[in-house]
Amino acid sequence: MGLSEINSNFRKPENNEEISLYIKYLEKKIKDYDTEVNLLKSELSKLDYDIKSFKAEIERLGELPLLTGNIIDVLDDENRRAIVNCPPNASYIVNVSGRLQNEKLIPGLSVALNQRNFAIMEILPNEIDPFIKGMEVIDPPIDVSYNDIGGLENQIQEVREIIELPLMKPELFDKIGIDPPKGVLFHGFPGTGKTLLAKAVAHEANTTFIKVVGTELVHKFIGEGAQYVREIFKLAREKAPTILFIDELDAIGSVRMEDATSGDREVNRTLMQLLSELDGFDLRGNIKFIGATNRFDILDPALLRPGRFDRIVEFPLPDEKAREEIFRVHMRNLNFEENIELKRFIALTKGAMGSDIKGICTEAGMYAIRRNSEIISYEDFIMAIDKIMSKKTEDLPPSNIFL
Repeated sequence: MGLSEINSNFRKPENNEEISLYIKYLEKKIKDYDTEVNLLKSELSKLDYDIKSFKAEIERLGELPLLTGNIIDVLDDENRRAIVNCPPNASYIVNVSGRLQNEKLIPGLSVALNQRNFAIMEILPNEIDPFIKGMEVIDPPIDVSYNDIGGLENQIQEVREIIELPLMKPELFDKIGIDPPKGVLFHGFPGTGKTLLAKAVAHEANTTFIKVVGTELVHKFIGEGAQYVREIFKLAREKAPTILFIDELDAIGSVRMEDATSGDREVNRTLMQLLSELDGFDLRGNIKFIGATNRFDILDPALLRPGRFDRIVEFPLPDEKAREEIFRVHMRNLNFEENIELKRFIALTKGAMGSDIKGICTEAGMYAIRRNSEIISYEDFIMAIDKIMSKKTEDLPPSNIFL
C-alpha cells in the first residue's frame, strides 16, 4: 500500500489526537513492510543456495567417472605422491588431490583415481566382499577338540607341532633359532577327519577358524578368483589369531599346463595369487594355513616346496585299532545295551572311513527310534552297518591313488 492509498483512506488530521493516531498507523505499516522485506530476503537466500547446489551437481554430473585402484607404496617426498596399481595390472606414480590433505595414505588402501591424470581423488571404503563374509567363519570357542577325534594320534601330534605350538608358544622357536612352519597340507581319502582335525587345533589354540572350499574360488571372470584370495587372507589378518583352512585345494592348485584354455589360465591366476599370499606370510605371525586334498597326485609342485607347505600329513584309511577308537568316540554319548561286542563291528567295517562310522552310529539310533525304544540294541548296529557298508563299493580304490 503506497502513500496515495493511505491518503485515500484517511482524511487530513485536524487535531493532535488524530495526528497521533495517524502516526501509529504509519508505524504499523512500516513494521509490516520490514517483515515482508525480511521474508523476501530469506526466500532469496534460499533460492541462491539452491542455485549453487544445482550448479555443483551439474558440474559433478559432467565429470568423467573415476577409476578404482590400490596404493602399492607412498613416496616420502614433499609432493605427496604415491604408487598405485590400476587395472589392467599397471602401476603409476601419481599425485594426491588437495581434498585428501589430512588423510593418511597407507599401502593396501582402495582409492578412486582421476581418469585423466590418475591423481588420487578419494579413499574408498575397504569392505570385505559379501561372498567372503558368507564363508564358514567360526569365532572361538570352537566346539571340536582332540577328544572328538579317534585313530589319528600321529596326525594330531604333527599338527600340534606345526600349528598349535607356534601360535601358543612362539618364544620356543625364538630360543631354538628356527622358523616355524607356515602351513601344513592334509591329504587322504574323503571322510578321514581332515576338516575335523583342523577345527580341533583351532579349538586348542583358541583361534578363529575360517574354512574355504577351493571350488568356490574358481570364477569365469578375469581376476575374480585372485581378488577373493586377497580378501580371504585380509579377513584372516583382521580376525587373527586365525587358522585358515582351504579344502579341496586341488580345485585351484593342480599342475599348470602349457596348452591351458582361458578357464585354466584364470585358475592359474588364482593359484599364483595364493602362492603370493603364502610367500608374504610372517613366519612368526598369528595366522596359520592348512590345505586339504584327496588328489595329492595332481597338485602343482610350486605349492609343495618348503616355505609354503612345510609339512605334509597323510590321512590313511583307518585300521582296526583306529576304527575301534573312532567307534568309542561316537558311541560315548549313545544309550546302548550292555555287553555289545565292539570287535564284531570292527570286523564288519573294513574299509570304512571315520565319517562312515559316525553314520553307522546315527543310523543305529534311528533304528532304535523306529522301534520306539530308548536303547540301541546290537541288532540296530548290525542293520546300520549293513546299510552304510552296502553303499560303499566292494573294491576299494588302490592305496596309492592319493599319494
